[in-house]
Amino acid sequence: MELEVLDTRKRVFGYNEYFSIITTCKQYQVIRFFFVKAFFKMRQPAQYSICEVVQRWIAPDGKTETVARLRRMSLFYYDLWAEYSGMEIRSNKKHRAYDITPYCTYPRQRIIPEIRRNGFRDEFHDIRPYDLFTAILSNPKAETLLKTGQYQMLNYYLRYSFDMEKYWASIKICIRNGHIIKDGSMWRDMIDLLHHFGMDTKSSKYVCPSDIKAEHDRLVRKRNRQREREELAKRRREAEKHEDEYRKLKGRFFGILITDGTLNIRVLESVAEFAEEGTAMRHCVWSNNYYLKKDSLILSAAIDGKRIETVEVSLKTFKVVQSRGVCNENTEYHDRIISLVDSNMSLIRKRMRTKKAS
Repeated sequence: MELEVLDTRKRVFGYNEYFSIITTCKQYQVIRFFFVKAFFKMRQPAQYSICEVVQRWIAPDGKTETVARLRRMSLFYYDLWAEYSGMEIRSNKKHRAYDITPYCTYPRQRIIPEIRRNGFRDEFHDIRPYDLFTAILSNPKAETLLKTGQYQMLNYYLRYSFDMEKYWASIKICIRNGHIIKDGSMWRDMIDLLHHFGMDTKSSKYVCPSDIKAEHDRLVRKRNRQREREELAKRRREAEKHEDEYRKLKGRFFGILITDGTLNIRVLESVAEFAEEGTAMRHCVWSNNYYLKKDSLILSAAIDGKRIETVEVSLKTFKVVQSRGVCNENTEYHDRIISLVDSNMSLIRKRMRTKKAS
């Protein structure tokens, strides 16, 4: 071991940890958990204590019982064991207090024949031994995943307990084609997207991609475009309710165009255009009902028809209140847009005077 010198004024140290022993008793698989405490104080000998606190008993059919000491009642500390209480059968359903992940496991292990029969080869694949043993003894799908080398999928399945039946036909296609699922979460998302688009989830072409991330990301982009179209259609339907009111408020400004030859800045002339602007630019010009603000005029700055920034002008001060690009970020044209609008503010003032005169 290599010692590390710790320069500190602290004089008392305490550490707690668990280790486990995997063994058998008659026909049962038993996992024993030990609670280790270490206490150190300056100028005193180190003190250690080891106490067995939990035993998980697993029958060959996967049924289990927990034998443990009492735990002192606490919402925040799980290591408060009543170490002098008896080892008795305890319920683990409510708080799952006995689902312990030990720091290490004693390397010499004894395994019942049924667990080896169901595919265990002395590797846990980052799965807690108790979870792995109970799964392969009681769940044929978990057993199949282990035997066919689908370790990442098995790990993900046991961790998140989703409905495997929905994906089992696709997993069998992967097994049949020798395709190993390396990321269970991403693969499951991809299958859900295939279901969403009505694609064949029993085709190796779709469920066994050579580059799962690229295929997953392609489907995500396709779904996002679909959602944007649906959201835009919904917003347009809502916009129809406010078109007349918006025309009464801002109709006098329709037709204003400010340009320097490259940038073209024009007033939004319908509530439907607010819906399109908010969707394309991903900001709140639509959701915050800017089209109903009496003292605010909204313009859209574009280059060759591509939206660059959305501009808000105050009809009280005739100054630019804000100019925002996609996701409210400023673009390289930000200062240029504001300067161009400020230098042409007379166009907006003129429309205001025309209305007052009439």
